[in-house]
Amino acid sequence: MSSSLNTRQDSAEGTLPVARATCGRCWRPVSACWCSALEPLEVRTRVVFLQHPRESRVSIGTARIAHLGLAGSELYEGVEFGGHPRIEALMAEPGTALLFPGEGAVAPDALETPPKTLIVIDGTWPQARKMVRLNPQLRTLPRIGFMPRKPGNYRIRREPAQHCVATVEAVVEVLAAFERDEARFAPLIRAFDSMVERQMAATASRTEPARRRLRRSSPWWESGGVPDLESLWPRLVVVAGEANAHRRGSGVPGVPELLQLVAIRPATGEVFQAFAAPRRVLAPSAAEHLEVPREQLLEGQSMADVLTAWEQFFRSEDRLAGWGGFSWELLAQEGWKPLQPPIDLRLLAAHRLKRRPGTAEAAATAIGGDPDAHPMKAPGRAGRTVRALVALVDSLRREWAAGRTIA
Repeated sequence: MSSSLNTRQDSAEGTLPVARATCGRCWRPVSACWCSALEPLEVRTRVVFLQHPRESRVSIGTARIAHLGLAGSELYEGVEFGGHPRIEALMAEPGTALLFPGEGAVAPDALETPPKTLIVIDGTWPQARKMVRLNPQLRTLPRIGFMPRKPGNYRIRREPAQHCVATVEAVVEVLAAFERDEARFAPLIRAFDSMVERQMAATASRTEPARRRLRRSSPWWESGGVPDLESLWPRLVVVAGEANAHRRGSGVPGVPELLQLVAIRPATGEVFQAFAAPRRVLAPSAAEHLEVPREQLLEGQSMADVLTAWEQFFRSEDRLAGWGGFSWELLAQEGWKPLQPPIDLRLLAAHRLKRRPGTAEAAATAIGGDPDAHPMKAPGRAGRTVRALVALVDSLRREWAAGRTIA
């Protein structure tokens, strides 16, 4: 079992992320790894998982259990697969079927000959229906559907109906019917049950408060938990960090590392910007993603010099604010943490807009700000993000001040 470092953030109290070892095979914390005793089973039907990208980010998803537990299985992320040579070839092959309920779906134990390839959609039901809708060739495949013989054990995730089961449970039930041998697939269910039990035990033993949410009120600034932007304005620092991040499965060890750090003190216009030289191989897409020349990334400062400069810029009384927690997670990974819990402006924007805010630029514009009216103080994506955050927090502050004056 290989391991790498990952981070988490206990946002309820603003505490900082801590590094913890993560299994490089199942991507779960080593303390919750379920794959060490999971040996791939040889099966007659090749299983191909089409996983919605959002589902791939769900740590308690189960398609990976099935994928690792079935020899020869394949897993692809995406929503539309038109033009994907491998998927198109599989769908064109005789003997390929789709595991999905619907008109004409046949129960697995009613088939005389199991399919050569079984395509499985992995995602929430709305995501799965969308994927089937957007891929016409999927709709031409013979369908396999079934009613579970017993309720699922996916107690850590809400299902839309009692008859719905986890992806691994569905795959096991279908393959067991194909091969008339349920006992062979017990290791996959044991791994799944182990994940469920460990997750429930971790939840039950949790001592910190539940994840904090802003309580809605009208006007929005009177909601519980909303920071006083007016009083914080003189010492507010907005920040954006970008990382050297390799794709999963790239084989490059380690975790995303801080590569660029940009911050502005909106009240005074003071700017901090620095590039940290990569400590591991630079990701092929890093320059394109950060919108910065590759040479500039490679010529960055040492992390020690970046942190020294950062500590000179950021004062003890300052309050950090950013779009989500990614920036301060990267800083915490390098050993730096603020004295006060940072402010998540994405959460604040969602509360003000009463919907998902989209990007920082979109949120600032929706609230009446104009990111383009503010100068770019640093290059690349981080520079644009910080510029948008300045426009966003300034608009929120002005709206709040105007509303309080009228009141």
